[in-house]
Amino acid sequence: PQGGYNQAGMGPYGGAMRPPVPGQTPQPMYEQQQAQQKMDMDQIPNPIEVMQANESKFGGQFFETNESGKMPPLTTTNFTCKDMGNCNPRFIRSSMYSVPNNADLLKQSKLPLVLSLTPFADLAEGESEPPAYMCPFMQFVDNGKKFQCPFCEDITQVSQEYFNHLDHMGKRVDTYERAELCCGSYEFTATKDYCRNQSLPQSPAIIFMIDVSVNSIRSGLLHVLCPYIKDVLLPNLPRDSLNPAADQSDLKVGFVTYDKELHFYNLKSSLAAPQMMIVSDIDEVFVPILDGFLVRLSESRTVIENLLDSLPSMFQENKETEIVLGPVVEAGIDALKSANLAGKLFIFHTNLPNCVAPGQLKMRDDKKLLATDKEKLLLSPQNDYYAQLGKKCVENGCTIDLFVMPNQYCDLATLSDLTRKTSGQIYKYDFFMADTHGQRLCEDLKYAVDKTVAFDAVMKVRTSTGIRPVDYIGNFGMYGNDIELAGVNKQTSLAVELKHDDKLNENAKVYIQAALLYTSLSGQRRIRVHNLSLNVCTQYSQVYSTCELDCMVNYMAKLACRSITVSTPKSIRENLVNQVSHILATYRKNCTNSPAKGQFILPETLKLLPVFSNSLLKSDAISGSQTVTTDERAYLMYRLMSMDIKSTYYYFYPRVLQV
Repeated sequence: PQGGYNQAGMGPYGGAMRPPVPGQTPQPMYEQQQAQQKMDMDQIPNPIEVMQANESKFGGQFFETNESGKMPPLTTTNFTCKDMGNCNPRFIRSSMYSVPNNADLLKQSKLPLVLSLTPFADLAEGESEPPAYMCPFMQFVDNGKKFQCPFCEDITQVSQEYFNHLDHMGKRVDTYERAELCCGSYEFTATKDYCRNQSLPQSPAIIFMIDVSVNSIRSGLLHVLCPYIKDVLLPNLPRDSLNPAADQSDLKVGFVTYDKELHFYNLKSSLAAPQMMIVSDIDEVFVPILDGFLVRLSESRTVIENLLDSLPSMFQENKETEIVLGPVVEAGIDALKSANLAGKLFIFHTNLPNCVAPGQLKMRDDKKLLATDKEKLLLSPQNDYYAQLGKKCVENGCTIDLFVMPNQYCDLATLSDLTRKTSGQIYKYDFFMADTHGQRLCEDLKYAVDKTVAFDAVMKVRTSTGIRPVDYIGNFGMYGNDIELAGVNKQTSLAVELKHDDKLNENAKVYIQAALLYTSLSGQRRIRVHNLSLNVCTQYSQVYSTCELDCMVNYMAKLACRSITVSTPKSIRENLVNQVSHILATYRKNCTNSPAKGQFILPETLKLLPVFSNSLLKSDAISGSQTVTTDERAYLMYRLMSMDIKSTYYYFYPRVLQV
């Protein structure tokens, strides 16, 4: 809404702004000034002041998770979490911490009931990884012989080996000796029943697949990439932080170069120098090497270093302009499948796949369609080839990070299906030149390798009776009822929308459990579990007082971004404005005492909602314009869909640094 705001007595408009107080019942906050008064811009709600106030209150402090529905500090606040039964908010945040007891209350408010899940979020100093499907919310009965599940409410017999007595409070006497009974997050090792083909996995592999066409050679890509992989990346490959016996990385590595042909390299330790094998039949590509293609650095270091030293000169005279991409990915899948390994493909690609081969794409860019109702034609994939290829990757535990260096249109809207389905990332460098972009490429590559912590993962979200997950938004594969994540890094995040199945008991709790089955860097099959409990409420004031704006904005942004390929820009903008207006109007109607006509009232927890909604509407990812290229728009949309809450916050309200 246009115009100024003025709080009656105690807000940013007419008084010093108070920091948001988690759990406090919201009060009428801001009053719209009379039309004849001049708007005081200094009194508009300021995200920086809100962040600073929250940092002053919680910064450097311990946040204990011993209470259901306890509001966490902001994502921007530097705090340390003490796990006492509910998971660290860095792993799961809810858009509200008091859930309406019926669907009508939620529907009338227009507030989204969503979770933001980041299963491997970076932890603060002093916080520990989850220790190693029991959870703290289980109720033990019959002197500890049985327990009642909070999710299905069934009562189950406790096995003899797991039995222990209850104390006078009805808790097991070993509660604080078992992580699954006292922690909100924990891990345990999975059995063969949770593995592909009923066999325990091996250590994953990573394959570097490098475009050596003429555009790549002219840009100097090989001259910056090969030395960096050799001198920095390979000697510091990530190790399994939860495996104390891992004194070095167990990852296997392989290399492929390509233009309109594919070149594979035998890196067997017994060889004096690497051997190249060329595959020209790109219609039915295959891996010509089984033994020696994927090797451990500790065994084949000399051969690998020889290869990386020779690659820049090997292709310096290459004049090939045609390139493929689909067969490259097919080869990567085949290599991992033949070795029975999960893994990741790091693909360094320059331009539109223009060679007559599977995955060939046509030039279809038309900037005149951007910012019109027809822009969805450009921002949707031109065919389903790469989506199906991505699905095949997921089925074989293969994830992809795509480093694109285009000097013209490369149809990222289509190519992004590869990384979207496999939970990978896209890194983009327009008109790449080694001298200009080399350092950023190297830093991005190191980040991509270091942050990958899990492979071949499957996630399941469970809730207590009366509420259930109905929608999932993010970059992942959804096949059946399971969320399939071929790769997971420390910022992999997705949003989950919840809805009512039935009326909730106002004296009960809402229980949520997210379980992630994955293969670790050392090849162990593990299950990581995060638990969260929320309160149930019956009043609008209770709902609004425990809303979490950061989570809400993250969800609204991803929902708007997903709608771009099926709706129109005008419709997306109108839906967002209407939702925000309805949220605030419902608060005004139900949570204030006869507000004066002309007042514009914001709840304490959502006082920045208009600011972030406006930022969202003006962002290039959502609204775009004809000055933003089609590929850049597709790239920004992809980035937004993969962002965690903190990244979303800074994307829509970036910090300006003095230099």
